[in-house]
Amino acid sequence: MQRTGLITEIAVIGRRHRTGEMRWTLPKGHVEAGETLEQAAIREVAEETGLHAQIAEPLGTVTYWFTSAGSRVRKTVHLFIMNGVGGELSADDIEVDEVAWIPITDLPDRLTYAAERELVEPLRKWVTGQPSVHSAAGAPGR
Repeated sequence: MQRTGLITEIAVIGRRHRTGEMRWTLPKGHVEAGETLEQAAIREVAEETGLHAQIAEPLGTVTYWFTSAGSRVRKTVHLFIMNGVGGELSADDIEVDEVAWIPITDLPDRLTYAAERELVEPLRKWVTGQPSVHSAAGAPGR
């Protein structure tokens, strides 16, 4: 997340689906052996966006299904609100086709998946200092 004056932007990644459609999501990935959820989130954000970040607090979890090698896989992702502390936005990761800073007000229209869009309001409340948030952007899966 980046704060620029009154505008808060969130780093999102775009991956081209096999249909050619660009699917925009929050950065996320897997937990490697010996990593905590927080360490994995920081590493995945750096790998997928080129940004160095620190965790502010948890945002929430998202559970979804996908197909890999003909098998259906259930994945739960733990998301965190993060503050950018360095690096430059970059799509150098082989799994990422595009990266972008998106104003938080535009996230509901940009994020492809409903489960991630549901986290926008708690994230917005955190950004504006309103109560009630449990987790945010940048996430490892388990």
